[in-house]
Amino acid sequence: MSTTTLTWVPALERPDLLAEPVAAALRALPADDAAQVLVAEIDPGVADTAALVGASDVALQECANCVLVAGKRDGEQRVAAAMVLGTDRADVNGLVRRTLDVRKASFLPHDDAVAASGMEHGGITPVGLPGAWRVLVDAGVAALPRAVVGSGVRRSKLALPGSLLGRLPGAEVLEGLGRPA
Repeated sequence: MSTTTLTWVPALERPDLLAEPVAAALRALPADDAAQVLVAEIDPGVADTAALVGASDVALQECANCVLVAGKRDGEQRVAAAMVLGTDRADVNGLVRRTLDVRKASFLPHDDAVAASGMEHGGITPVGLPGAWRVLVDAGVAALPRAVVGSGVRRSKLALPGSLLGRLPGAEVLEGLGRPA
């Protein structure tokens, strides 16, 4: 199988490749930070990490995945995004559960995740999530020189410094959030 070399451009130059909440969040960033965020158009069929790596010049070691997790405490639902390396799984019922201070944490159901985020399933990214949500970023992701993440839609990917993910509104960098898959 041949691989495609992705063409990266400044994300704000291609808002058609971004979910609206993502575009709005990028416009709200300081100009120097927004300028570091790139976008590349992809075939929606390769939006999942393994497929993207197999079909493009993106390396698994630079991919990061975002999962939405929720739990309840005293009747209040607590939602967070967990960003982990593409090689890892989020420690949902360990570190995420303790960080959210809930008895049990679960992945947010598909329909709820799509409706609440304003993003497509398989393209959800921490950029542009609702302000009340926490964004938990594994320290390994924050250390990436270039992190390839969702763009809010399945037809593109964002590339940005991992350190910028750790500075997003609501972001917390945590050691050990991801566990090898």
